[in-house]
Amino acid sequence: MTPTFDDILRRQDLDKEEIKLLLAAEGAQQERLLRRGLEVKLQHLDNCVHLRGLIEYGNVCEKNCLYCGLRRGNDRVERYCLSDEEVLSCARLAHELGYGSVALQSGERSDPAFIDKIEYLVREIKKINGGSLGITLSLGEQTEETYRRWFEAGAHRYLLRIESSTEELYYRIHPKNGRHDFHRRLACLETLMRLGYQTGTGVMVGLPGQSLDHLADDLLFFKRMDVAMVGLGPYIPHPDTPLYRLRDLVPPAGERMDLTLKMIAVLRMMMPEINMVAATANQTIDPQGREKAIAAGANVIMPNLTPGEYRESYFIYPDKACVKDRPDQCKSCLDIRLAAIGHKILYNAWGDSPAFTKKK
Repeated sequence: MTPTFDDILRRQDLDKEEIKLLLAAEGAQQERLLRRGLEVKLQHLDNCVHLRGLIEYGNVCEKNCLYCGLRRGNDRVERYCLSDEEVLSCARLAHELGYGSVALQSGERSDPAFIDKIEYLVREIKKINGGSLGITLSLGEQTEETYRRWFEAGAHRYLLRIESSTEELYYRIHPKNGRHDFHRRLACLETLMRLGYQTGTGVMVGLPGQSLDHLADDLLFFKRMDVAMVGLGPYIPHPDTPLYRLRDLVPPAGERMDLTLKMIAVLRMMMPEINMVAATANQTIDPQGREKAIAAGANVIMPNLTPGEYRESYFIYPDKACVKDRPDQCKSCLDIRLAAIGHKILYNAWGDSPAFTKKK
């Protein structure tokens, strides 16, 4: 007997065709799917949202990704790198605001000076209030030695987005050369997991040429890799990138938003205890985007702590939401917005993924 849509909603072990059926849901079926994502989250986790104070350390990048405003070939962006004191000031502010964790993000670099500097900054952040702050890094592909150094310095989470788990689509959005290697990126994820990081990855939703087959494969990839956290957000074309010429092939913003929400809900069904980020990109294309992502199954938000004068130079995509918000404004705004959908922020906590802590 062929399972009904509602039968599939009650399952955790989904095959590719069932995932595609859920991702194609519209109208009342889509509403039931999103409600199911929330139900599963509340059953396995709670209604608490974890915060990662985002510090955008620098926008110098070795890579030339075809979609990213920070790409090496973009000569229209003003490059910067935060000073040590600026980074540590952001981290101290995170502690004062009760965020519990920070996320240090940067364009991809692998030069010795950068590696040494990150190790130093991680060690200094760990000195704040006796090591009370959790530390997530999102600094791209590195050697195993570098990952180990940063881990031993005190970082315990690492986000390395795959952007597409399909090799053919990966090379459509990354030039196929020595700086971009699909298999190296996979190997880095495996190395991070082996070293003991709470490892996260993610993809963009709504890329030119992306199909439900690709997206279903992405969800199965997350499950197969057994990652601890995932970031899902809509692709937003950047006019200073090569992929912008294919913008007419990109679904409308509302469709990208809906598809992102469905991806979040289905993944929550498949992996009930992982951490999932309600990306700022959701808020950029929908004023209620982050709240909708939380209500579909996400449980992490990354408010921006980067000093205001640098934020407009870290435009991976254009018109980024909340760029001009002060951290104190952002905190009170999030409290109000999340309360309106029956959620609350869990302050002064690392917010580790139960999927990771149980496995460990």
